[in-house]
Amino acid sequence: MSYARSSLLLVAVAVAAVGATAALPAPADSTPIGPLPKGPVTSIETSRGSLVAVALPRQKPSSGLVWRVARRVDARVLAQVSEANVGSSVALVFRATGRGRAAIHFALTRGEPSGKALRSATDNVHAR
Repeated sequence: MSYARSSLLLVAVAVAAVGATAALPAPADSTPIGPLPKGPVTSIETSRGSLVAVALPRQKPSSGLVWRVARRVDARVLAQVSEANVGSSVALVFRATGRGRAAIHFALTRGEPSGKALRSATDNVHAR
């Protein structure tokens, strides 16, 4: 993990700890995201009950591009608790709800209605 990304993770955790805006769940009618292109994969080790923050590069609003959680996250292991813009990043914070492994797959799409992933990123979380 790069120094910049790990620093952003720490900032995102601090934001979550002081009450970042809670993320609303995606609408049930959200457009499904198709195949994901190859992208970076990060591994995170944590313990049950801990917060895990992921920072993605925020896109210029004029681009119309947005990061979306592309696949269902195993709720037995992780639950999303907040999302916030932190500097030049979008930070998503999850709580490790149980022990196990869960993958968080992200897709960069042209807005919510698009199901085509232009870029992807994956975070593999192991909660002990």
